[in-house]
Amino acid sequence: MITGSFKKVEKVFKPRFQKEGVGADVMRIIGVRELPRLDPFLMLDFFHVKLPAGFPDHPHRGFETVTYMLKGKFFHEDFKGHKGVIGPGDIQWMTAGKGIVHSEMPGSFEELSIGFQLWINLQKKDKLIPAGYQEYTSDKIPVVELPGKKIKVIAGETNNMKGPIVCRGTPANFFDVHLEKNQSFEQIIPGSWKTLVFIYEGEAYIGEEKTKADENSAVILKIDENDRLLVSTLDKPAKFIVLGGQALNEPIAQQGPFVMNTQDELYKAIVDYSNGENGFEGAHEWESKIRNMTQRTQYEKIIKNF
Repeated sequence: MITGSFKKVEKVFKPRFQKEGVGADVMRIIGVRELPRLDPFLMLDFFHVKLPAGFPDHPHRGFETVTYMLKGKFFHEDFKGHKGVIGPGDIQWMTAGKGIVHSEMPGSFEELSIGFQLWINLQKKDKLIPAGYQEYTSDKIPVVELPGKKIKVIAGETNNMKGPIVCRGTPANFFDVHLEKNQSFEQIIPGSWKTLVFIYEGEAYIGEEKTKADENSAVILKIDENDRLLVSTLDKPAKFIVLGGQALNEPIAQQGPFVMNTQDELYKAIVDYSNGENGFEGAHEWESKIRNMTQRTQYEKIIKNF
């Protein structure tokens, strides 16, 4: 039985769509004026993308990227030879570490690829670890099924079920929750952790005060001694993600896809990428094949041979 006091709402806001990558539509939730950062989370996008838009060849250093698909497919390829396809319900948790260059492209000209991409900071001591992946198809991710509710456990633990992902940067939770009408979801998240709920379908009510959050609303919970998250529904069902993470409380120096602790480290990351060294060896001699999926004449050949 969960005991303790319920978390209170600090802010509810409606993110807006903006363009990212090459013509891609994303609803930026973390990384905007209303919510610049939510330590340890650097960025959160809710993307709705189809070809010819996408995210062709680009670098990262110093953090982790998480791609969680709801609908459609995303193709992935990096400069070290790793590649794959992320489908509905699948998760790719990529540790960029000292350096990765990769391409991420939707799988269709007709069907939208819909999902989330989350950036999670790494501690200073881990920013230059080797790049790596944790990848799980939907059937390998545990799901808690209870009357009127379903909880996909990506990272963290709920109802005595643990997710498969290990967050390298800091302890974190990532749940995808589906509630029918007149249901509730409760979860212990330490009062000192940063917590966000994003309603991607339907409407929900947060806390004992039942603060309303309708579709495409982001809810930030207050930092205090309260450690019980409560999300409930009334006459409409809801689908939402829950993020919780222990703050790193370290300085951040960021320029685009490079996230370090100091300006000197940031400058070094840019120089390393420019020179193709210290984790970026071969970066400038490499081009992904999937970047050409934007060309209809190349699309079928690339899909067939991928």
